[in-house]
Amino acid sequence: MTANIKTVEAPEGYEGSGFFATSFDKVIGLARSHSLWPLPFATSCCGIEFMAAMGSHYDFARFGSERPSFSPRQADLLMVMGTIAKKMAPVVKQVYLQMAEPRWVIAMGACASSGGIFDTYSVLQGIDRIIPVDVYIPGCPPRPEQVIDGLIQIREMAANESLRRRNSPEYEALLASYKIQ
Repeated sequence: MTANIKTVEAPEGYEGSGFFATSFDKVIGLARSHSLWPLPFATSCCGIEFMAAMGSHYDFARFGSERPSFSPRQADLLMVMGTIAKKMAPVVKQVYLQMAEPRWVIAMGACASSGGIFDTYSVLQGIDRIIPVDVYIPGCPPRPEQVIDGLIQIREMAANESLRRRNSPEYEALLASYKIQ
């Protein structure tokens, strides 16, 4: 009886009899990309599509993200879904600041990405005005397949990101542009 077990491919490296050598960046990237803990910040209808993506039909868990974290200190992926009012903007920024590095952000849906159809005085016209965004998921609301595609893009970023990128002058300049130390 043959077991049909799929395993993660090993990162590039050198192997021989009894050893395997690779770079530390690749090992850490492999671990990070297969254990993302999302923090869902859902304020409206996009949250329902996220729930559908977490359900058994689409199964977010197969990507190592089955544990949604509702504590910013334990999450590394902030998923902002839905309309963000200007009064809510400081809360979103505070949640982002409470997350440990490395952290990634997904803006899910038209409202989180650009304010959507709500071009009013009280709605923030995209969360990228207060925090840096890594992946935008378009749609009103986006389908669960799009949510999974956004997660896969974040996984690729996490797997290929250098450990020193977060300490680079470019990254520090990006955070400084958002008034984040």
